[in-house]
Amino acid sequence: MSSTGTTDHEATGPRGARHERDAADRLLRAATRSGAHLIAEAASLVQGWAVLADPIAGAVYSTPAAAAADGVHAAAAPREHPHCTQRPAAGAVLVLAAAPTVPPGHACHVATTTAALLEVRGQRAAELRGEQMRLHTTLIRLLLSGHTAAVTETLGGNRLTHVTVYRLSGVDLPTAHEVLWRAVRPSLAPYADAVTLMGRRDGELVVAELHHGGDDGRIPRLVSRLSERHHLLAGMAGPLPLAEMPTAHSDAAAARHSATPDRRVAPADAVGASRLTPLLPTAPYTRWAESVLRPLSPAHQHLLLVWLRTGSKPRAAAALGLSAGTVRTRIRDLTRLLGADLEDATVRAHLLLALRAPAPAPGGDSSSSDSSNNNRSRNGSSPPDPPVPPDPPDPPDPARLESLPDGLLDSEAVRTWAVGLVGGLEPHLRIALACWLRHHARTAPAAAELHVHRTTLAGWLTQCAEHLARNLADATVRAEIHLALKATRTGPDDPAALPRRGGRTYRRL
Repeated sequence: MSSTGTTDHEATGPRGARHERDAADRLLRAATRSGAHLIAEAASLVQGWAVLADPIAGAVYSTPAAAAADGVHAAAAPREHPHCTQRPAAGAVLVLAAAPTVPPGHACHVATTTAALLEVRGQRAAELRGEQMRLHTTLIRLLLSGHTAAVTETLGGNRLTHVTVYRLSGVDLPTAHEVLWRAVRPSLAPYADAVTLMGRRDGELVVAELHHGGDDGRIPRLVSRLSERHHLLAGMAGPLPLAEMPTAHSDAAAARHSATPDRRVAPADAVGASRLTPLLPTAPYTRWAESVLRPLSPAHQHLLLVWLRTGSKPRAAAALGLSAGTVRTRIRDLTRLLGADLEDATVRAHLLLALRAPAPAPGGDSSSSDSSNNNRSRNGSSPPDPPVPPDPPDPPDPARLESLPDGLLDSEAVRTWAVGLVGGLEPHLRIALACWLRHHARTAPAAAELHVHRTTLAGWLTQCAEHLARNLADATVRAEIHLALKATRTGPDDPAALPRRGGRTYRRL
């Protein structure tokens, strides 16, 4: 239909009205099928392209697919695309680019009708959203309770073998939940390659992506955009086997405590990613860690790792889904089991170092005597004398958490790392930081021991964070700084040695 010589009066005549009714009927039939069909029909009616652009998800539907980027850009900068017709629709933006031969009035009619039908579809989806969200929350609870077979049977996806978990927190969580739901468009369709579950539990948003070993990166991108837009902090763990869903769930919460406004999504495998451990000699480091952790079961080690990463027992309890009293009791039991004072900052730093150690190498070589005996048998000589059983070896002394093996932190590489981390701190900042770390990042008792006001100590700690370029709110960062201060210590770092000039002031050296 050509727009040459067509007036508004002619466009609204009987032929134009019939044409608009036909277009509306076509759009209505497409809307009963799916949102994708509706967008495709709109693009056909304007003889151009159509995109439904979401501020979080990007292009929700696009016809043709190659127009997705243009549609998103047009929705973000409408003044730069005056030839496009745009309408708000169901929390997103409908963008139509009509062919030059299509009358503007017809393009506007198609855009308005399509946007209205999208709103109707969105309202219908909103009516069902509450029930669907409750179903998602129930499935997440079943996964956390270990009923993985029941969940996979419900989803009908026997190829769903792994899970990646995100745990988000923030003030604007309800709105963020609805936005992410709309952007992800979660489906429980059987035999899907990936299924995304999301639900709010205990004041946080839990997102679990079930897949078969690897994701396509779409959910991490959406979570990252959502966190930036709604000022959330998120932790991510996985992919892990479905049976390890509780581990991924607690690891994601531990990782979230390392997230900052500059880095709103913290992966669990990057939490406490140590710059120190690669510098340690592997063999003695592994032997010491194996000896220290020998009394602990994997469940014990995971509890301690979550506790050390979160920095407090209440936070560890929230991450593990336990009560704070239960966590305190278990840590007291582990204190007796390890024979160490787990309230000591140095012991905690050493324990985290042990938990980070690489796994020991499997197996060992045969002894030379066994090899010699085998050679003699193959050469046809007389059989060897029966071996004399060796005396049982003396049990090795158990390693202690209070101290590290000689040479572990005494190498030149470790000293260079430590000097690079904490070198250049002024004496009063170094003493204040060491005292604060000994008190497990509690300002009031550290200020009392230093005989300074809490505001003064808080200012010094801000200077330390700027000098070190580290996030002192991260418990794993604090543990490494504690070890670096020990490795570079030339004096006792005693609060009594804090440089002063009368009263509660200090003097620079």
